[in-house]
Amino acid sequence: MAAHALYRRAIPAAARITRWHAPDGWVHRRFDWPAAEGARQRGAMLFQVGRGDIFEKYLESFAHWRACGWSITSFDWRGQAGSGRLTDDLHCGHIDSFDTYVDDLAAFAAAWREERAGPHVMVGHSMGGHLVLRALAEGRVTADAAVLVAPMLGLKAPFGPRFGERAARLLAGLGRSSRRAWRANERPFTRAARQTLLTSDRARYEDELWWMEANPAHRTGPPSWAWVLEAFRSTRTLNASPALATLDVPVQLLVAEGDALVDPKAALAVAARLKRGTLVRFGPEARHELLRETDAIRDRAIGEIDRFLAEVLVPA
Repeated sequence: MAAHALYRRAIPAAARITRWHAPDGWVHRRFDWPAAEGARQRGAMLFQVGRGDIFEKYLESFAHWRACGWSITSFDWRGQAGSGRLTDDLHCGHIDSFDTYVDDLAAFAAAWREERAGPHVMVGHSMGGHLVLRALAEGRVTADAAVLVAPMLGLKAPFGPRFGERAARLLAGLGRSSRRAWRANERPFTRAARQTLLTSDRARYEDELWWMEANPAHRTGPPSWAWVLEAFRSTRTLNASPALATLDVPVQLLVAEGDALVDPKAALAVAARLKRGTLVRFGPEARHELLRETDAIRDRAIGEIDRFLAEVLVPA
């Protein structure tokens, strides 16, 4: 996979960055990279990133899947990266409701399925994984398979999610809920360096910093209190949904048991409830961003995803 590292700091010449308008008119940044010419066409992959993410961070993985015959598509979530902001604070990731995210995903995925030949696979990292699973469970999107990488199916909270949600509701109501929940870092109540929360691969971590320096407007920063409250509410609602037990879509979950950003125990519990769930567990050697980890960890994650898709999808 070394050849694919060439794309870590460069937009591929064959890729297109365009704009997609949601039904309400909101403008989102969109990425498309058609499958490599001459490769056996595998289908279409919609890859959705996490909170505050940019799709540039995953170009190395996109290059691998494109070489395997997948057509890759992604779009920035509303209010982050290249899809504008919902508050005057340009470095705050705000959302009014996670329902808005799901509405955007449903509209985009419907058009994407019409545009791209299948099979259709949806991949979501962190918050993206939560939203992909929620949209599937609610019947808002359809897919032939789904992959959830370090999915945000529960939040880390000092005294548990019930207390965390109550605290977030109180703090969101004490002022503008669109204000920053904390000043910096990916997680409050920690002195850990940001890199140690995301990946143990220093070079791949610095790729993200390079992209942010190249385009500071895509930097998002910490979430708003509204986002925090909505994240607690949405994960609680999804985890209690009876639809998980009847969801007739093959779903693979890659879970880092030492994840310091999202709750791996919540992901393990959801995996056990899924009708067609496949679980891949990583130990303390792995951080949150499995696809941007050291080669040994990342190669295993990529290999597990490729194996899963080969097993559950009928060749076109």
